[in-house]
Amino acid sequence: MNCELLATCSALGYLEGDTYHKEADCLESVKDLIRYLRHEDDSRDVRQQLGAAQIVQNDLLPIIVQHGQDKALFDACIRLMVNLTQPAMLCFGKVPDDPVFRHHFLQVTSHLQAYKEAFASERVFGILSEILYNILQLDWEQRQEEDNLLIERILLLVRNVLHVPADPLEEKKVDDDASIHDRLLWAIHMSGFDDLVKFLASAQSEQQWSMHVLEVISLMFRDQTPEALVSAGHARSAEEKQRDSQELEALRQREHAEKRSRTLQRGNRHSRFGGSFVVQGLKAIGNNDVIYHRNLNNFKNFSPDVGKAVRRVQKKNRRAQECEDKRRSALNVRLFLREFCVDFLENCYNHLMYLVKESLIREQTQQHDETYYLWALTFFMAFNRGNGFRADLVSETVSIRAFHFIERNITNYYEMILTDRKEATSWSRRMHLALKAYQELLLTVNEMDQSQDESIRQSSNVVKSNIFYLMEYREIFLTLLRKYDETKQPHSYLRDLVESTHLFLRMLERFCKGRKNLMVQKKKVRRKKARGKNKPPAADTSPEALEETWKIVEEELRSTSFQLSESLTENIVPFDAASETPLEEQRTEAMVRVQDALLARLGPEALGLLRAAREVWPEGDVFGSADVEPEEELELLKQILHANLPRSSPPEPVEDEDDDGAELEEEELATIQISEKEFNFLDFIKRFASSNIVRPYFLLLKTYSKNSPHTNHCIVRMLHRLAVDLKMDALLFQLSVFNLFNKILSDPAAAAYKELVTFAKFVLSRFFSLAKKNNKAYVELLFWKNVGAVQEMTEGYTKEGKGKKPAWTEEEEEELRKLYEEHRHSDDPDIVETLLPLLSNTNRTRRQVVTQLVHMGLVDTAKDLSKPKKGTQIVLWTEDQEEELQMLFEEYKDSDDVLGNILKKLTAKRSRARVVDKLLSLGLVSERRELYKKRSRGAQRKSSGKGMTEEDFLESLTQGFPNDSVDEVDEDGREDESDENEEEEDDDEEEARENSQNGRRRSQSLDSPGERRADVSTMVWALHQEGLSGPLLWLQRCLNKTADDRDTDGFSLAVPLVPLTEENEEAMENTSFKRLLRKLGMRAPANEQERFWRISEKISVSQLRSAASALSPRDEEPQTAEVQNSSENPTKDTPEKPMEEEKEVSSEGRAQALRALLLTRKKKHHSSEQTESTPAEDTESTPARSKKTSGKRSRVLNDDDDDDDDDDDGENNDKDSTVAMHVDPNGDVDSDEEDVSAPVKRRRRMVLIAEDEDED
Repeated sequence: MNCELLATCSALGYLEGDTYHKEADCLESVKDLIRYLRHEDDSRDVRQQLGAAQIVQNDLLPIIVQHGQDKALFDACIRLMVNLTQPAMLCFGKVPDDPVFRHHFLQVTSHLQAYKEAFASERVFGILSEILYNILQLDWEQRQEEDNLLIERILLLVRNVLHVPADPLEEKKVDDDASIHDRLLWAIHMSGFDDLVKFLASAQSEQQWSMHVLEVISLMFRDQTPEALVSAGHARSAEEKQRDSQELEALRQREHAEKRSRTLQRGNRHSRFGGSFVVQGLKAIGNNDVIYHRNLNNFKNFSPDVGKAVRRVQKKNRRAQECEDKRRSALNVRLFLREFCVDFLENCYNHLMYLVKESLIREQTQQHDETYYLWALTFFMAFNRGNGFRADLVSETVSIRAFHFIERNITNYYEMILTDRKEATSWSRRMHLALKAYQELLLTVNEMDQSQDESIRQSSNVVKSNIFYLMEYREIFLTLLRKYDETKQPHSYLRDLVESTHLFLRMLERFCKGRKNLMVQKKKVRRKKARGKNKPPAADTSPEALEETWKIVEEELRSTSFQLSESLTENIVPFDAASETPLEEQRTEAMVRVQDALLARLGPEALGLLRAAREVWPEGDVFGSADVEPEEELELLKQILHANLPRSSPPEPVEDEDDDGAELEEEELATIQISEKEFNFLDFIKRFASSNIVRPYFLLLKTYSKNSPHTNHCIVRMLHRLAVDLKMDALLFQLSVFNLFNKILSDPAAAAYKELVTFAKFVLSRFFSLAKKNNKAYVELLFWKNVGAVQEMTEGYTKEGKGKKPAWTEEEEEELRKLYEEHRHSDDPDIVETLLPLLSNTNRTRRQVVTQLVHMGLVDTAKDLSKPKKGTQIVLWTEDQEEELQMLFEEYKDSDDVLGNILKKLTAKRSRARVVDKLLSLGLVSERRELYKKRSRGAQRKSSGKGMTEEDFLESLTQGFPNDSVDEVDEDGREDESDENEEEEDDDEEEARENSQNGRRRSQSLDSPGERRADVSTMVWALHQEGLSGPLLWLQRCLNKTADDRDTDGFSLAVPLVPLTEENEEAMENTSFKRLLRKLGMRAPANEQERFWRISEKISVSQLRSAASALSPRDEEPQTAEVQNSSENPTKDTPEKPMEEEKEVSSEGRAQALRALLLTRKKKHHSSEQTESTPAEDTESTPARSKKTSGKRSRVLNDDDDDDDDDDDGENNDKDSTVAMHVDPNGDVDSDEEDVSAPVKRRRRMVLIAEDEDED
């Protein structure tokens, strides 16, 4: 030992019996030891010498126990022990590879284990608990900085001691025996330190210690499992007894089979007369047969590899080592830890996990601290599941945020495994921990599904709908299985991955069964080819080309009278003051830029650049004098164009910079398109039908005898999905798989693996039945197969040459060359379509012709022969075309299909979107809905006879029926969308956005607020009855205030309806209240960025005031608008209405009555058999009785335009979207009023109550 260290240690004091006598300069000696540790070398010599001298056991611990009242000495000793007990991994950075440093590493570790044994004392933790308790009693304003430092050092000291690894070879402890770690935990418990830890985890004022507390707790439970703690102190359950009995039965069967096989192996003859045998058909090293010198009973175990040296496997190809060291602690320790878990879950878990998560997100922690969070999530949620599941105890970690956090860490860990290959083992362990946390989250959500509480089940459905909707959570197991590497990830990781995948698929399958269609998110990465890499073609500098270029430039400049626009002159900068290039070279470059602009036939740009350069370099009149005339400028430009200017070659970029630029450009061009699609469970299972995913399953199945029954079940269930559900059993036809099946079938304990045996027999039987049809099936066993190979193996191989493109003969090539030369200069925009019918071989496709033209060198690329896009040939509108459009609009503006007729008659064919935009810009229409096709009811059933039929008469009467506008808007919107699919891509996107917005505006403005109507009155009265008078009054005030603001300001803006009270918020969620808002013309949130309903800017002030007045409460229930003869019902109370409205309602009622009469006759004529079977008492029933039975005797007559779409509407939609018309025996018809609860975008049905079916 170093003499200075020896002298310093001697100056601390001495231990006499159980009493420690400290020296006078004990405090200074402790500070000197801290100073020595600060300057130790890489071998950690000071640490090793102090450990060998047992300074912690003999000096420091007695000092803090017996002289704890000396605060300065106590603080210094705690500082020194924190330094001495820090992990060896932190001292050396990693496990050293050098043998010398590896020895030092092991020495430091052995000293730490001795320290841990010394700390397993109640007296030590008693003094630590007392000091910590006294400090925690102080309020935060009374605490000093030294107090906070002491709290942190005590927690770090306990963490370091708990972190010391156990030495199982030295301890030689078995399960249920107290190890050093157990003794340390018991000392913590007896001293009350565990209660202080729980206080620090739950106290609001001690949030800063959350990460230290979580580290201490995770190290306390390091060797424990949740299942062992849950079962501590309880009798074994029936399930555990059954599982143990099954394991014992399997072991008994295996032992019995081994005994029987050994008995059969004993020969009748003496061992000295074993004999020698020739094995026919099995060749030795030469051409002779193998000679076997042992008993025939052992011949089935014969292998030529017996006795050979085992081939050494490279270190990088070895399997990853397991790191799970679990043992069962003493019973009293397990009981204490169980009580700790119960208290921690009830009082501390949610609070502590929230604080730790916030610290991790804000990056206020150290590197890899998230592993403690992942462990705590896994351990305590598993304990909660086993100890009487309560969802409220773990509510903080059961959320989409938790799934997202774990998924992000799994992805990060996998990327680090690939990049940081030296630390791949450590990253793999962290990835395994994150996977177990993800598995525990799924298990908890699955447990919530089985809860008796409806709210908990709804919460689990919300979580499941989110994780099944997003692609990242849905495909994480596919990615992990595909990327599994047994050299970096241990066997236990694969087991947890297979079990997690099984659980996820089971939950997803159950979730899909309860829903007819499930929409999920789909992401697709589209990468566009970089266009900047292609160099622009060099300009033609021949004299003829220069003369032609100069003519064009001269004409352009003279047409503009040598005047340049302001934007052009402002953007031209010929000089860069910040550049390191000399002024003379920049002047030459400016001259070259002028020449380039002229070669590109950009006259104004070249002239502007010339004038700007003249202002920068006026000396020498290189760019002309200051008072130069335009003609002189023209001559100077001509000279520059024909001059042979020196051009500097661009510098070659460095490879690294070029690569970085390419990557950056690739990142910019890669776009992620997010869409939705309907989810199909079988299609998702097909993603698992790959050899890269099947191999890990069989790798885990090789240890079937060591696997748990649940693990074997998970493996068989996945293989069953592939072989039976997908009918892809040929995917499992592989020699190594069959060898494993043979091992399972010949296992003496095969009876314990019934599921495996049944599945193996099924696969083998399928193979042998296929081998009878396909004689190449045995050869296919040697290879893993993809889906294509499986299909060929089962359905037949494709013939050689089948599917190949037919070759071009010399005559066909010559014919194609001649035809191309003849038509290459024609005005036909698509030359390929011209050549196809002229070829002698009419079976050639367009792609084959284009490919051959490129192959023959007649065209450069296939893009030169691409099809011209529809609607993109013409961009600008000429005056004649605008006049033609105006004439066509005036001609067809009163027709049913204005836009369709205009598109048919236009001379220059354009897309629908272009024509609509032009009509709007010309002011011929004010909005797009004016161009929608007007639907004529029953147009397809018009008679071909002369004169007007009864249907035509009814059609003329029912034109303008108010409820038809709903159907017209809906159907026309769909027609517009279908028509636009044929347009170009840019027009599609723009028109789709406009259609979606206009569709929303149309659906919201169908019933614009006007005078008070019967349907609004009914809805308002109903809402008053529901107790929504307050929200209606609030809505009325909003409408009046908006009307006043618009009247004062003179302009209109969309005003959001923001509910500030709880009553108004609940009303905005009410379905009936939303219907009233739509009826009044309010606009619903357009997209996910909008949250509130809005008062549309298109509603006028008068309409707003009318709508507000319509919301006033009425004393009596408003009557529905009924059209009846005033003479028949003179005393009925109806609201007074203007004469025009009465006429309109009466005409509508008359039209509906006539239509109802006609449709009733037709229905009666086509269903005469049903009429005959109708009892007479039903036809003569009273109106009251007919109302009760109208649901059974109603008939649905679809509109003519909806006949083809009947199958798309469900029965519920038919019921919800009906319009009832009651026909009394006298022929009077109630007004046709649409049900306000029916959705706007549903096809309308008219239900006729056939009360007098036999009357006519």
